[in-house]
Amino acid sequence: MQYNVIVIGSGPGGYVAAIRAAQLGLKTAIIERYNTLGGTCLNVGCIPSKALLDSSEHYHNAVENFAAHGISTGKLTLDMEQMIRRKDDVVTQTSGGIDYLMKKNKIDTYLGHGSFVDKNTISIKGNDGKTTEITGEKIIIATGSKPITPAAFNYDKKRIITSTEALNIKSVPKKMVIIGAGVIGLEMGSVFARLGTEIDVIEFEDRILTGMDKDCAKELQKSLKGLGFRFHLGHAVTEVKSNTKQATISFKAKDSGVVNQIEADYCLIAIGRRAYTDNLGLENVGIEKDDRGRVKVDHHLETNVPGIYAIGDVIQGAMLAHKASEEGVFVAEILAGQKPHINYNLIPGVVYTWPEMSSVGQTEEQLKVQGIAVKVGKFPFKVLGRARASMDLEGLVKIIAHKDTDEILGIHMVGARAADLIAAGVTAMEFRAAAEDIARMSHAHPTFAEAIKEAALAVNNVALHI
Repeated sequence: MQYNVIVIGSGPGGYVAAIRAAQLGLKTAIIERYNTLGGTCLNVGCIPSKALLDSSEHYHNAVENFAAHGISTGKLTLDMEQMIRRKDDVVTQTSGGIDYLMKKNKIDTYLGHGSFVDKNTISIKGNDGKTTEITGEKIIIATGSKPITPAAFNYDKKRIITSTEALNIKSVPKKMVIIGAGVIGLEMGSVFARLGTEIDVIEFEDRILTGMDKDCAKELQKSLKGLGFRFHLGHAVTEVKSNTKQATISFKAKDSGVVNQIEADYCLIAIGRRAYTDNLGLENVGIEKDDRGRVKVDHHLETNVPGIYAIGDVIQGAMLAHKASEEGVFVAEILAGQKPHINYNLIPGVVYTWPEMSSVGQTEEQLKVQGIAVKVGKFPFKVLGRARASMDLEGLVKIIAHKDTDEILGIHMVGARAADLIAAGVTAMEFRAAAEDIARMSHAHPTFAEAIKEAALAVNNVALHI
């Protein structure tokens, strides 16, 4: 079969690239090595983790908060297996939606492992053992990423696990150790902490969520401590061992030789992800990779081999589903002769704990390094009438603006619905709004969004409610 475009990988980058290419009249094929479409995000990432986060939050609220609302539940029971089944149903329904979109857009789907034969030919080793070859004028690599699992951590998928295995734990562990205080570790830790698991987080850096706003990270850390998290910041893991019943984690402070140990039901490795290019045949066509194993691309996301492009986690940049989707649209439109644009500074980041944390633009630390003078406005959620009504009092909104021009350079928040609220910040910054612009916009009352307006007012020291 011959195609205008072949996409390798069906995650949020790959399947969106395929849809946009097909919309633009290009004959398109998509290759997926697993039996379901959607990639990591849909099958073992964003979607199933959010399903469990929501289920665990319902349980936690029933245990901790319903009584304050006058709701008596009696003795609560937790059916972890049903929680997992519901999560699986959400994944199945969403995957079915991707299948439908492929058929609707007349995109040919191949299930199997794709690899390069030459710059225009892809060999697909099907899940039925048969091999098929297809050719394409243009190829898009969208193969995503896999968890980093150092050899010293002895990853066994049983007691020493990644988020993939954590999504299918059928009974609530008594204790779990999480290596890494990044987004994935904190989200999965939240799921189990709400269900009653003791959570210890070991992080090499001296703070959680390195790279995100420091004030918001501190606020979130306080909330997680209230949930029962124990943090061991500035510590390095030296070894992880396991037997059939537990994992033993050895770790020490960076400035100390004293080794500590924790025994737990599970050790969750969450120290980041690596670009997945295993057995892709890149060497057959001479595609270059950087020192971190990512595919090198230019400003059009084209590799050093003309006609071959790469998007998403497999290239440099934030490993985010929505970043991959934007890049998928970008490349498809490039191939159709259009001139699209992506503003990487305005791709938001989100942590789906509760309270949630989100961010767009730059942090104070980043702006300081660049020598840019700024002014900052903050507003706490606890002052909001809506927050009092829902008992979601934790968190704040922080807006950073240029000292002279008042242009917004960064918006960071931790609090209820921060994942949704950050879209207002993205919109404002896409139109290069000043803090005063947001401050003068009417925000409905009572809402969580009022915190954004008040933080904008606070940038120029005229907040109304603090």
